[in-house]
Amino acid sequence: MSKPNTKVALIEAASRLFRLHGYEGISLNDILKEINIPKGSLYHYFPNGKEELAVEAIHHTKDIVLAWIEESFEQIGDPVKAVQDHIHQLTVLLKDETEQVGFPIGTIAAEKYSTNEPIRSACQTAFEEWSELYSTKFFEAGYSEKQAKDYGVFILAAIEGGILLSLTTKSEESLLIIADQIPFILSKREN
Repeated sequence: MSKPNTKVALIEAASRLFRLHGYEGISLNDILKEINIPKGSLYHYFPNGKEELAVEAIHHTKDIVLAWIEESFEQIGDPVKAVQDHIHQLTVLLKDETEQVGFPIGTIAAEKYSTNEPIRSACQTAFEEWSELYSTKFFEAGYSEKQAKDYGVFILAAIEGGILLSLTTKSEESLLIIADQIPFILSKREN
């Protein structure tokens, strides 16, 4: 593996493993084993070790999710329908047994928010950017800035909670209920 690819491979493997198992559930050896590289390579790119790699993995995951939301939103102009469709797409991912889906960053955020400031801050940035993307969709559709921001926070919280319930119950039903309720909850436009 060439040097640039090694760093990318480390970030991608860490991103995937942290998403599925959280920060505490994964060791550096697990990450190294996933891509079959020596420990020295990890410290070459991430001299501060696991924490530094985790922050980069969170940023990587954030960017993947942002691109996925943007692509999803480009398909449908109406923001309410776009959010509803986006949640339906999440249910398809949860049902896909070939692609294990965990929390994008929810597990690591819950584990480290009070004990690791760089990780907490990286998670906050990801949540804020995802929420802002939802907000922008509503603002561009003519919703007031405040309502669009409120909806962005609501959508993010509903999706994160829906993922938690769906993973816990091993059923996408929670997300489907949220998707079904979205038109009723987000339908009133304030000026």
